[in-house]
Amino acid sequence: MTDPAVRVDTTSQVPPYEQIRAQLAALIRTGRLAEGERLPTVRQLAVDLGLAPGTVARAYRELEAAELIRTRRGAGTRVAGLPSEPHAHDADQLTTLARDFTSAARALGADTDDILASVRDALGPGPTSW
Repeated sequence: MTDPAVRVDTTSQVPPYEQIRAQLAALIRTGRLAEGERLPTVRQLAVDLGLAPGTVARAYRELEAAELIRTRRGAGTRVAGLPSEPHAHDADQLTTLARDFTSAARALGADTDDILASVRDALGPGPTSW
């Protein structure tokens, strides 16, 4: 993992370990982090993000439980192969992320139409039901 793709918003209601977990999971599932790619050590990522190592360790444990990464003594932590079956999303987690985004967007002065347009842009081209 060469570029600092993970960011933590300390003002967010989403716990830092969950922000790390969600961002790394998204990078893995979208292929931005390829199978076999080495992740930073818990200690290094904690230093990079200004967090306690236990926070990063918890995110890594949850990613391992989801079989998205694997840690081997001497080989470090690497991206695992994606499971063959599609991953079901967690509706509560998705709602929390949406609320977080909406709150941040409103703090910037965005109204509902601006927020919806941003989400549509982020989703990219394709059929929509809106």
